[in-house]
Formats: sequence, structure tokens, C-alpha cells
Amino acid sequence: MIPRKKPGKLDDVRSNGWLDAMKSSSPPSKKVQKEVDIQDFSDDADIVYCSWMFKYPSALNSFQQIVSHAKNKQIVIFLDYDGTLSPIVDDPDRAFISADMRSAVRDVAKYFPTAIISGRSRDKVYQLVGLTELYYAGSHGMDIMLPIKNEVCSYGSLIKYTDQQGKEVNLFQPAREFLPMIDEVFRTLVDKTKEVKGTKVENHKFCASVHYRNVDENQSWPVVAQCVHDVLKEYPRLRQTHGRKVLEVRPVIDWDKGKAVEFLLESQGFRNSHNVLPIYIGDDRTDEDAFKVLRGRYQGYGILVSAIPKESNAIFSLRDTSEVKEFLESLTKTMENH
Repeated sequence: MIPRKKPGKLDDVRSNGWLDAMKSSSPPSKKVQKEVDIQDFSDDADIVYCSWMFKYPSALNSFQQIVSHAKNKQIVIFLDYDGTLSPIVDDPDRAFISADMRSAVRDVAKYFPTAIISGRSRDKVYQLVGLTELYYAGSHGMDIMLPIKNEVCSYGSLIKYTDQQGKEVNLFQPAREFLPMIDEVFRTLVDKTKEVKGTKVENHKFCASVHYRNVDENQSWPVVAQCVHDVLKEYPRLRQTHGRKVLEVRPVIDWDKGKAVEFLLESQGFRNSHNVLPIYIGDDRTDEDAFKVLRGRYQGYGILVSAIPKESNAIFSLRDTSEVKEFLESLTKTMENH
């Protein structure tokens, strides 16, 4: 039994910076003009965003540069889901991909190997996207599904699995031993947060998420943080990370979205930058590990989806999901006109 904290005693999460981290990872959204013209910006915030875009140029405005760099190379596409293919919404169960976006992803996958790497469970993101021709990696890359023909010996054993269509696939799950622990933590978090109005706890198979988007910031954010903090004290092999208005509990292993990108590239025979140009599009803190990998070994392009300025390992930016769709459609048109 995990001991309960005495009511009102929230010093732990204040002193260790959790509340500050929750606020910094949950910035308010802001709509901005599509074209970067300094004369069109009407307030200080817009001027700051304009300056930021000089450091992280629009991937749409830089499209020809990206395509030119891909000459004689295979483009491989990696996509986050929430905030990239679907808008961020109050209820994560309502974060649906639009028909137009699904079509854009389907079309780009005809020409380029395409993978979805999400913090959601692999089964859930597969259910939401519904395209059999893609690679899927759930739980921040800790649950990867790939065709049987792909073999990656250097990463350890693969598990043969029959998917929902009856097709045999390979699964790579580096945190498989943590499944019972995550299930236990999920149930505990549900119990400890049940009286905090607006919280939503999800089991993503290899990680658990506590959403506080609909929780009163002043009154209850500290309570949510303390609940997670108290649970983690009993599980030294688990750690907490911050997403967009979500606290995530995940295994302490040397694996992240960056490692998942390397795994998927190597599974397709791409071990360096000589014959591949990987492009990763994402909006979350957890995508930064992938951006960092692409900056280094593969000399690829990380594209941050954000309507507000923030530091990133990405090279380019897109404002929102509509610009993501436009970028994917541009890639498809380039191949169709080739």
C-alpha cells in the first residue's frame, strides 16, 4: 500500500520544480499570421514570434531547400500524432485525424516510408490513423511494429505477432518487462486522482499519462503533481516526464523517440546520411530526442509544429496541423510531377 500524503502538504512538488515545469510545458496557444512580414505584426508577442522564425524557418517557405538536399537520397517520414496530425483537444479520446489529413499521410506513404511515433499506445494510434501501410511506434517508441521482412539483429530479439488484419509482423518492445509495473501504477494513479476534477489517466501500455488540461491550475495542479510524485517514490525504476498538459510515468531505460528513429532507419537498411534524408515532424518535448538524432548522425530535418516561440533541436517549423498537411501534400506533388 502506498502511503497517502497528508492533505495540504505539497512542499515536495513546489521545491523540486514540478509545478514550474508543468507551467512551462503547457503554454497557451496563439494564432499567428501565416506569412512572416514584420510590418504585419501588431504586438510584441508577434514580433517575438517573427524573430523566432528567423531561427526556425518555415518548412513550407524552405521547401525547395529541403527537396534539393534530398537529391539521390531516400526520404523517410516520421510523424508525431497529437498536435501534428490532429489538433490538441481537451479530451484526448476526441483527438481525431481529419479525412484530408489521413489522405495526405496515405499519399505521402506511397512514395516515402512513413512512421507514426506517438506517446499513445501503439494499438490506439493505429486505431486513430487506420492506415496499414505505415510503421507504428507507440509509448514514445517503446512499442514498435514493423514488417517481417525488416530484420534488426543489433537491437536484440523481435517478437512475431499477428496483427488485426491477420498479417504476421515483428514487434520490438525494449521495455516489455515493465508491463505489470505500468499496469499497477496506472490503477494506483486512477485511484489517487479520482477526486481531482478534470484529471484523466491513460494506460499507454509502456507508460501511463495523467492529463491535467481540464484541471483548475491554481487549485488543483499542485494536487495532481503531488499524487504522481507520491506514486513515483514507490517505483525507483520509473520516472516522470512532462508533455503538453500531461505528466507521464515511464520506465527508466535508455530508450526514447530518438532511439526509435534510429531503430526504424536501421531496420530499413539506412545506417548513415549517405543514402537517406529522414524528416521528423512533431510538436512535443519528447520529439526533441528525435530532432537531436537527425541533426547528428543522419543530417536530416526536424520540423517543430508550434505557433509560439520555444527553443528546439529542430531546424524548421510549421505553425499547426494545417501546415503539416500542406507540407505532406507538397512532398507528394513533387513526386507526382517528377
